Formats: sequence, C-alpha cells, structure tokens
Amino acid sequence: MGNQLVIAFLLSGVIAAAAAWRHSLSLSGVVGALIVGTLTFGLGGPVWGILLGVFFVTSSALSHFKEREKRAAAEKFEKGHTRDMGQVMANGGLGALIALLSWLWPDLGTGWFALFLGVMATVNADTWATELGTLSRQPPRLITTGRVVEVGTSGGISLLGTTVSFLGGLLIGVVAGLLHEGVGLGVAAALGGLGGLSGSLMDSLMGATIQQIYYCDSCQKDTERKIHRCGTVTLPHRGWSWLNNDLVNLISSFGGGVIALALWLIFS
Repeated sequence: MGNQLVIAFLLSGVIAAAAAWRHSLSLSGVVGALIVGTLTFGLGGPVWGILLGVFFVTSSALSHFKEREKRAAAEKFEKGHTRDMGQVMANGGLGALIALLSWLWPDLGTGWFALFLGVMATVNADTWATELGTLSRQPPRLITTGRVVEVGTSGGISLLGTTVSFLGGLLIGVVAGLLHEGVGLGVAAALGGLGGLSGSLMDSLMGATIQQIYYCDSCQKDTERKIHRCGTVTLPHRGWSWLNNDLVNLISSFGGGVIALALWLIFS
C-alpha cells in the first residue's frame, strides 16, 4: 500500500503540473489535485485512478474547446476554466473520500466502486453538459418551467447538453466495465449513463431553484459571481446564501453516486 501511495502521489504530481502549465489548474488546484489523485489511486487502486484521469483529461480538454464561442456564457459562471481547490474538491473530493472509506471498511466490496462510478460519471456528465451544451444552436430552457433562458443560466438545459451529459456518464461507465472485473460492461455502462445523467439533472434542478444567484445592476444580468466581470458588486437575487456552485456540484455528484449504487444493487 505504501508503494502504491507513493506512485499515486508522483503520477498525480506530474498530471497536476502539466495541468497547471496548461492553465487548467491554479496553485491551490494543484494542491487539491495531489490530494484527490493520491487518495483515489493510492487507496482505491489503478482502475479508480484511471476513471479519475478520464474525467480530468476530458474535462480539461473540453474547457479549452471553442473558448471564444463560450466566452459570453462564461460571464455567468462563478469561476473560470482554471480550476481552484474548491472546484477540484467539489468534483473529485467525494470520490477520494469514497476511496478512503472503501479502504477503511472494505465489507461493502464492489458497492463502494459502484458508488464511486456514479460520482465520477456525474461530474463528467455535468462538465460535458456545461462545456458542450453552451454551444447549442437552440436556446436552453429552464428545467423547472421550460422557459427560454440565456445561455449559461443556472438550471438551463438543452437537447445537446442533455445528450452529451448522458454520453459523458456513459464513457465513465464503459471504461469502468472494461477494466473492473466485478462489474459487467453492460451494467457499468448503465450505472455510468443513468447515474451520470441523473446527477447532472439534479445539478440543473438545484441551479434553477436553490443555488445562490446574484444580479448585476449595471449589466442587468444574473450571474453566479459576487463581482461581475464588469467590476460591479452584484446583489443576491435568489437561492440559499450558502449554496454556491461548488456545493451544488458536490451534492449532485453524491446523488448520482447513490443512484448508481441503487442500480447496482438491483442488477446484482
């Protein structure tokens, strides 16, 4: 176990350094990636580490895909594409915790992996939906009412975003099914696709209802930012004051993980 943790730390360091060079991680994000990568790979094992890597590599690549076209939508998001500690922990921290729990209490066996699979499928699905869904030619609609909203609005969904969300979760499931002996390919694909999509939709539902959203008087636009890109200090508009985007991501990933675990218990 000690050697595996050392190897996990070194690999995580190399990946984090490359991500920082690509401006995908800030300094605090590098520290977060080292923690998450070391625990996930070191305690969960190589397959767990590979799934984390699939998420990180694809999400980082997509964040740089057609950046200019996504610039208008980005003004609504709380943070940019350079991920900090909060973003890293919101997306990978729960998976790392599950790896730790699976090492401390291994009695649940493959159930821990099913839970982890659902968590990683959700963060991948949600990232794909955000990075590619904003490129949809059709305007998004609010998940709660169906009302047409601006691109980037919290809680807005589109056919393209929903489709790529399912595909992002499915990718995690397929990779898991190919590499993990305890979960069949078909079952793993279902856990990833359905768990990831469900978790991503939970994220959108919270974004439309209870996530803290602010309003910029100068630009007359809502945003997740406390200080808008124009420099104006924004005012609370709706939602719970403590529930920012990072916490929404964390909660929805847990929801997707629980759904994947429930599906695994049914299929098994």
